[in-house]
Amino acid sequence: MAKSGGVYIRRRAELVGTVRENGVTDERVLAAIGQVKREQFIEPALRHRAYEDLALPIGMRQTISQPTTVAFQTMLLDTEPGDKVLEIGTGSGYQAAVLCEMGVRVYSVERHRRLHERAKSALNKLDYRVLLRVGDGTQGWPGIAPFDGIVVTAGALEIPQRLLEQLREPNEQKRGGRLVVPVGDKNRQLMTKVVRTGKDSYESSRRGDFLFVPLVSSK
Repeated sequence: MAKSGGVYIRRRAELVGTVRENGVTDERVLAAIGQVKREQFIEPALRHRAYEDLALPIGMRQTISQPTTVAFQTMLLDTEPGDKVLEIGTGSGYQAAVLCEMGVRVYSVERHRRLHERAKSALNKLDYRVLLRVGDGTQGWPGIAPFDGIVVTAGALEIPQRLLEQLREPNEQKRGGRLVVPVGDKNRQLMTKVVRTGKDSYESSRRGDFLFVPLVSSK
């Protein structure tokens, strides 16, 4: 077991180097990637591939995202310790774990109960405190909004209006909330960052091409 653990430690360090080379410059994000035991969020048969910079299947036609993609989205969220962040699409639980390592309060919605239960088990095993629920992620989590950050781990055809409404409005103490979501069709999405600048105002920017599984509404 100790030998296996040592191998994983070395591979995590190598992965951090790869993610850095791929353009992620936030040292806090890189440190979080270097701390999370990605092998614990992957099926045992695929754990030997846990530290390849690739998306891997987790069942239900879903994937655990490529580490560079997780790191890039986390960097765009630009969180501070104590921020309240909503994740849409819990999936394996890996993105939520990275956010926890950043010192934020994480809430996450997953529409597949089977994935929800597996992610809950993995996160609890590693002592990550995440509030999880099964539901339609396109509706956000209005009961506990507003959020300092919302990250969507599936491709949306357009920016979900309900999520924009749940971003924190800026005030003298706090910046406006940030939404990071890949927007496009099944063949190509542009990573989009939206910042709430006022009660009814937002600023958006696009940051490169990505490919995610589709964001699906129950309605």
